[in-house]
Amino acid sequence: MKLVRHLLAQKSVALVAVEPSATVFEAIGVMARHETGSVLVMHAGTLLGILSERDYTRKIVLKGRASATTPVSEIMSSPVVTVGPDESVQQCMQLMTQRRFRHLAVVEAGKVIGVVSIGDMVKAMLELQQEEIAQLQQYISS
Repeated sequence: MKLVRHLLAQKSVALVAVEPSATVFEAIGVMARHETGSVLVMHAGTLLGILSERDYTRKIVLKGRASATTPVSEIMSSPVVTVGPDESVQQCMQLMTQRRFRHLAVVEAGKVIGVVSIGDMVKAMLELQQEEIAQLQQYISS
């Protein structure tokens, strides 16, 4: 069983975050520089929310709001659904599917230690399936 902590070990450990007072335009710039689809909204080490490309599309673009003047705090998703590092990939994928979101903050001992995406989950599931196939092929051929 693959755990979230295994996924985080394979990723960059740097958290991509902005202050709640940052503009949406600034946050989108941070996402672009880090090539990620979401950014954590944090203040003094406390997780306040998360902003995703989907939030931007639905709450700025479709509503005709100005990203250059709208603070992230007005459109971020909050409270943030989080998981612990010992959650399984399967549990996270089920949660993401049920709640219809693509990013999960990972929290351990009250501190954010990373973010996992639906892409991370799909990749991990494919790896697990490949391992199972290899084991079955080995079993059949022996």
